[in-house]
Amino acid sequence: MHQNTLAKTSCTEGQPARLERADSDRRKLVTLYHNPRCSKSRQTLQLLEARGLKLNIVEYLKTPPSAAAVKAILKKLGIKPHDLLLRGEARYAELGLKDRELSDEALIALMVENPILIERPIVVNGNKAAIGRPPEKVLEIL
Repeated sequence: MHQNTLAKTSCTEGQPARLERADSDRRKLVTLYHNPRCSKSRQTLQLLEARGLKLNIVEYLKTPPSAAAVKAILKKLGIKPHDLLLRGEARYAELGLKDRELSDEALIALMVENPILIERPIVVNGNKAAIGRPPEKVLEIL
């Protein structure tokens, strides 16, 4: 994926030139959990693309994250599972989540089974993550 090359550095008079390893692409991969039907998600994608970032776009409704992936995202966001729920979504009401007390594990399982319940968009950059509400919020982790 990364092409490693040796690059000759400039030399100071009297000093030998030295060779250093140079990666052809040093940009970090930034992951966007994206729903193309969501205006905030589309705006966040445009914001990231405008910055020329190397993106891994995950359409999480088509490819739902695993429970382990949701846990990792929660850890990077520094929030609890109930804080990642999209409360305005019809499925939230259908499942009666407003009036139910569920464990963190149960909420994570519900998000895996019903990815529409996951707040969006989410951007992950290394060990940090942010929810793009507003989209500019993701700039804090880049």
